[in-house]
Amino acid sequence: MSGYLNRAQLIGNIGQDPETRNMANGGRVVTLSIATSESWKDDQTGERKERTEWHRVVLFNERLGELAEKYLRKGSKVFLEGTLRTRKWKDDAGADRYTTEIQLSPYNGTLTFLDRKRDDAPTIDEKDEPAPHVAEPEEAEASDAKPASGRAGRKGRA
Repeated sequence: MSGYLNRAQLIGNIGQDPETRNMANGGRVVTLSIATSESWKDDQTGERKERTEWHRVVLFNERLGELAEKYLRKGSKVFLEGTLRTRKWKDDAGADRYTTEIQLSPYNGTLTFLDRKRDDAPTIDEKDEPAPHVAEPEEAEASDAKPASGRAGRKGRA
């Protein structure tokens, strides 16, 4: 093990509808603005205080981006896990600027929708999503054997 860890986990609400951009290489990037809040009671005044932090989240994972575009709207609650990245860019005046964001890349990121299905949410079309495979009894018995790698039952990630 390398001894280092770069992981960010958030549970929060989407601040605006997902924003999609096309990259020069033909790929798509989806950007989310996530709000996390904390509240407490002020010991001196006894009044309730609240602080909201805004986080920029960038989805480089095309499939997660498609799902985010299709199902997430302003106010949606999500859990996400990704890596922190700081990138350098130049503003209109030519000054160097820095932005720190959470990136969900194709093999290193999790996005979980925490809201119930909305009434106005699009339904999964059979053309978009293949029907789940149902194992026949013979297949089920054969698949009960533990794989040689010993990783049976391990949860996959997007």
